[in-house]
Amino acid sequence: MKKIVCEFIGTFCLVLFGCGVAVLTSADVLTTALAFGLTIVALAYTIGNISSCHVNPAVSFAMFLDKRLTGKELIKYVVAQILGAIAGAAVLAFILNSVKTIETFKETSLGANSYGGFGISMLGAFITEVILTFFFIFTVLGVTKDKSKDNVAGLVIGLSLTFVHLLGIKLTGTSVNPARSIAPALLVGGKALKQVWLFILAPLVGSALATTLFKYLNTKK
Repeated sequence: MKKIVCEFIGTFCLVLFGCGVAVLTSADVLTTALAFGLTIVALAYTIGNISSCHVNPAVSFAMFLDKRLTGKELIKYVVAQILGAIAGAAVLAFILNSVKTIETFKETSLGANSYGGFGISMLGAFITEVILTFFFIFTVLGVTKDKSKDNVAGLVIGLSLTFVHLLGIKLTGTSVNPARSIAPALLVGGKALKQVWLFILAPLVGSALATTLFKYLNTKK
C-alpha cells in the first residue's frame, strides 16, 4: 500500500509542478524542462526507496517487461499514477481559477499535450514521442539495473527527463508519460482529449522498444 501511496503522491507532484510551471511561463522551454526534471530528482530521493519512483505508466510498463514488476503490481501502479495525475491537474485548475488575470483554467489548457500547433503532423508527433520515450526509458533501465549507481540514479533520470523536454516541448509539449497527458486532457477536453490517444500509445511503444533493446544488449550470449 505504501508503494501505491508514493506513486499517487509522486505523479500528483509531477503534474502540479511540471504542468503548473508550463502554464505560468507560457511553456518556456528551459524553465518547463527543468521543472519536470527537478521534480523527478526530488521525488527520486524521497520516495525512490519505497516505490522506485516510477510516477509514469511507461516506466512501470518497462519494469513489467523487464520482469521487475508483476502484472498485478503494474495495474496498481498505473491506477495510482493516473489518479495522482488527475488530482494534480485538478488542484492546478483550482489554483488557476483563483488567478484574476486568467478567466478560466481552460484558457491555459493545463499544460496538456497536443500536436499541430508547431506545424508538426500526427505522424511526426507520434515518432517524436516514441523516440523521446525510448531515450528516457533506456536511460531509466540502464541506471537502475546497476546497484552501484543508486546514489546518482535519481539525478541521471531527472536530467534525462529535462533533456527530452528540451527537444519535445515545442513539438508536442513532451509527454513520455501517459498519466501526465491523460489528466489535463480529461479536465480541459476538446482538442487535448481528442489527441490524448497519441500520448498514451506512443510512450508505451517507445517503452516497449527501449526495453526490448535493453534486454537484448544485456543478454549474455
